[in-house]
Amino acid sequence: MSSREIESGELKALNGIDSNFGKFYENIKNTLNEARSKAYSSVNLYMVQAYWNIGRLILEAQGGKERAEYGEQIINNLSKELTKEFGKGFTTTNLKTMRKFYSLFQNSHALRDQLSWTHYRLIIKLDDEKKRNFYIDECIKSNWSTRQLERQINSFYYERLLSTQEENKNEVRAEIKHLEPERNINDMVKDPYILEFLNLKENKKFLEKDLEQGLIDNLQEFLLELGKGFSFVGRQRRITADGEHFYIDLVFYNYLLKCFVLIDLKLGKLTHQDIGQMDFYVRYYEKEIKGEDDNPTIGIILCSEKNETIVKYSILEESKQIFASKYMLYMPTEEELKREIKRDREMLEIEERMNEDE
Repeated sequence: MSSREIESGELKALNGIDSNFGKFYENIKNTLNEARSKAYSSVNLYMVQAYWNIGRLILEAQGGKERAEYGEQIINNLSKELTKEFGKGFTTTNLKTMRKFYSLFQNSHALRDQLSWTHYRLIIKLDDEKKRNFYIDECIKSNWSTRQLERQINSFYYERLLSTQEENKNEVRAEIKHLEPERNINDMVKDPYILEFLNLKENKKFLEKDLEQGLIDNLQEFLLELGKGFSFVGRQRRITADGEHFYIDLVFYNYLLKCFVLIDLKLGKLTHQDIGQMDFYVRYYEKEIKGEDDNPTIGIILCSEKNETIVKYSILEESKQIFASKYMLYMPTEEELKREIKRDREMLEIEERMNEDE
């Protein structure tokens, strides 16, 4: 047998092995995805049922009245106690959402195990019962992700479909597949609501880029060493509003000022959206996190561009006089923050270039 014939035989054998391994691997992958999907669905079902029951118990405790003063006090006290014992996820806003969830779906047998808590949070915002039922059916029939559902609601899919001629309805139904990705099991198992329900910590690594990570590391150390009352609270602190998740880069509590200090870092040009987002963070902390004896929350946006660093303080309008007269005694100045970010960025970029040259 010639060497060419031997090589040809070996190649065929390898191709056969590759082909068999590919099928084998697909079977293993499908088995794992199916198991993970079932595990997610199971946890999600129990979570939805638990929140439905919490909503029922709240409404019953309030005597069926959502806006009674006594009822509001129940929710405030419940939020504090649940947060102490079970962690995040039990703000007054979330508890009111659970109450509304029960009030709209009082028959527990009508709950659909194909829908996640995020699906339901989006659906209960709809005032019309026919519209709610329509989106529930469409979610199940088309296996919509929560992003797909949100886009369909925001683009008035229900109204558009009703006004579309019958022969064009399939085209309207199909457009979402091109606009938003379908459900991904990896995204499902990272769902913050699931992690919150199980009281598990989030893996923050996938949220941070190398340069951002380095700047945040150094900034955290700088503020703690500044000696102006900063106490570290957390990094990538998640807050959730209306089913959407946001992450604040750094959160401190200043025990001299008795207030929270929120810091967000932006790489690139500062935009109006960045400012608006920080204002939202500040207002959220004012409403949901701040204690009764705490002073108003301070937000700081740090924008680090190649040639310029911008520092912007974000505070509520009614707090500006307090900020000007008192807070600046203990807060780092704009110049201090600019110098620190600029110095850290230059050092990190030099280090990166040296690593590339090795």
